[in-house]
Amino acid sequence: MDARRRTLLTAGAAGAAALVSGCGDGGGDSASETPTPTTPKTPTGTPTAGAQAGTTLAKIADIPVEGGRVFVDQKVVVTQPNPGEFKAFSAICTHQRCLVKTIAAGAIDCPCHGSKFRITDGSVEVGPATEPLPEKQITVSGDSIQLI
Repeated sequence: MDARRRTLLTAGAAGAAALVSGCGDGGGDSASETPTPTTPKTPTGTPTAGAQAGTTLAKIADIPVEGGRVFVDQKVVVTQPNPGEFKAFSAICTHQRCLVKTIAAGAIDCPCHGSKFRITDGSVEVGPATEPLPEKQITVSGDSIQLI
């Protein structure tokens, strides 16, 4: 093989290896691992990404009274603390940025370290989180809930 071709092949292989190693998530797919969303933050540390404005999240019938639903793809949680009253918050825990998972007993629960947030206002009910979930703006139009 001539020197120029060997140099080209070596450079290509090194570039491919760098690309593959840079794309890895650094871990396996074990269910016991702590999820770490990579949502960008504002200068104050709050998430900036998630659902796009105008996205229809759910039908009002899909959100239980005194409960809620987590929209994983949009990183939004919608709650209905009282009949006909809907609230929305970031689904990214303010403790270590894990995605909240369930809503039970009037609280939004983070599976990573046990933080719980109130469905009424996103405030911390149980730590270790110390900051509330950031509120998201929604609108109810007809029987649909949309992100503003």
